[in-house]
Amino acid sequence: MQAVGLQTYIWNNNFKSVLLLVLFPALLLLLVFAVLLLIEAYGGGGYTLGDGVSGAWRNMPAAAPFAFAGTAAWYGVAYFGHNAMISASTGAQEVERTEAPELYNMLENLCISRGLPMPRLNLIESDMRNAFASGLREDNYTITVTRGLVEALEPDELEAVLAHELTHIRNRDVRLLVIAAVFVGVVAFVGEVVFRGMFRTNVPRSGRYRRSGGGNAALLVIVAFGVLAIAYGLAIVLRFALSRRREFLADAGSVELTKNPDAMVRALEKVTGHTAVERAPAEVREMFLAYEPSGFAGLFATHPPVEKRIEALRNYGGALI
Repeated sequence: MQAVGLQTYIWNNNFKSVLLLVLFPALLLLLVFAVLLLIEAYGGGGYTLGDGVSGAWRNMPAAAPFAFAGTAAWYGVAYFGHNAMISASTGAQEVERTEAPELYNMLENLCISRGLPMPRLNLIESDMRNAFASGLREDNYTITVTRGLVEALEPDELEAVLAHELTHIRNRDVRLLVIAAVFVGVVAFVGEVVFRGMFRTNVPRSGRYRRSGGGNAALLVIVAFGVLAIAYGLAIVLRFALSRRREFLADAGSVELTKNPDAMVRALEKVTGHTAVERAPAEVREMFLAYEPSGFAGLFATHPPVEKRIEALRNYGGALI
């Protein structure tokens, strides 16, 4: 039953990955519609609010091919360049065996024990304590750790973390995480940038519009804001495809690999409160071993609380501490 359950979980991850890829063009079309509304408002496309919305809608068939072409182009860039983008956003650098022999050998031994291909090993020069796995296929799977994690953890604790990240690779969590962060996450990023830019820009006075007056144009801008908000909100909602259960399963996979649940518990205790790699964008932080958002962002947390994970390891993983 355990094998069937795990295979079902992997199939579910694959299904969610495809679903996210299918939904991305729809989100992009919403962004295009919002842009067309802004063009109508600032260019005087209609005398009334209804005319402006109708004008934007009439232009959608002409704009849609560009949106789909943009989707295809972005998929190509993201597919071949996702690791480079993630590394650039976090400041991660690849390390070879000669640079970190103990860490490299530890990861290699875990891969041999599970029959997994050896992923690349990256290091972030940060005092924070975190790690994540990334990649879409076997030849570009990567495990990234911070300098702070390596220096703060004992060897058996570090081994537990590496086993946790290997489990994400085995369970195909990394594929779903990368698609959510890079392929679909760009919508949230663009929406956020546009919102910030529009809030800094005053709505032009009525003199800059056609003789319909500035009121209708201002309403068109508000409608465009609403469409952008919907696209941005949907992009955030899609993050809920990242089930919190994946972290519990990765913790359990770490215990299965290392036979040392206490090491995983100690590792989680040591990273708590030291997880915020400031340079990493929010979409990438959702890939981390531990992510502790504060305030309103906590409502959309994609990780279960560390305390809950430790409790699960004690109740079901055989941890004694």
